[in-house]
Amino acid sequence: MSRIGKKEITIPAGIEITEANGIVSVKKGNKTIDVDTHNRVGIEIAEGKVCFTRVGDSSEDSAFWGTYRALTANAVEGLDKGFSKSLEINGVGYRAAVKGKVLELQLGYSHPINFEIPEGIEISVDKNIINVKGASKQVVGQTAAIIRGYRKPEPYKGKGVKYTDETIVRKAGKTAS
Repeated sequence: MSRIGKKEITIPAGIEITEANGIVSVKKGNKTIDVDTHNRVGIEIAEGKVCFTRVGDSSEDSAFWGTYRALTANAVEGLDKGFSKSLEINGVGYRAAVKGKVLELQLGYSHPINFEIPEGIEISVDKNIINVKGASKQVVGQTAAIIRGYRKPEPYKGKGVKYTDETIVRKAGKTAS
C-alpha cells in the first residue's frame, strides 16, 4: 500500500489549487501547472491542505494514488521554489554559450550544436557549468538529460557533459608490457 498517497500537501502562501473534472490546477501569479488525474483518485482541498484518496482497492489504484499525489506535490514545490539541475562540461575546446533562446554547445564535433531552450526553462552558463532551472521537475530533468546526451562522459579521460553530482567510474587505459 502506498505511503506517499497518505501524506497531505500543505499549500504555501501565494499558491492556489483548484480541481475540476479530475484536473488539478496549481497556480501562482501567471504560471499554471495542470496535473490530469483521469478521475483515478479522489481529491479534497480544504484549510490550506490537499488530500488524495483511493477510488478502489486494487494495486493499480494504490499506484495511481501515490503517483498523482507526488506529481501534484512536485507542481506545488516547482511553483513555490523551482527545480534546478547543474551540468559540467569537461574537455579541451568544449564550451557552451546562451544566445537568445538557443544554447550553443561546442563538444568536439565538426559543427556546433544549437539546442532550442524549451518554454518555461531558464539556462545560464558560468564557465564550464550549465544551470537548468524551471518550475516543472519533469521538463527540467528532461532538458538536462538531452543536453547530457549530446556528449556523454567517457570512462577513460572523463571528457563530456556530466551532472555536477555525478561520479564517473574511470577505467584503466592500455598498458604496455
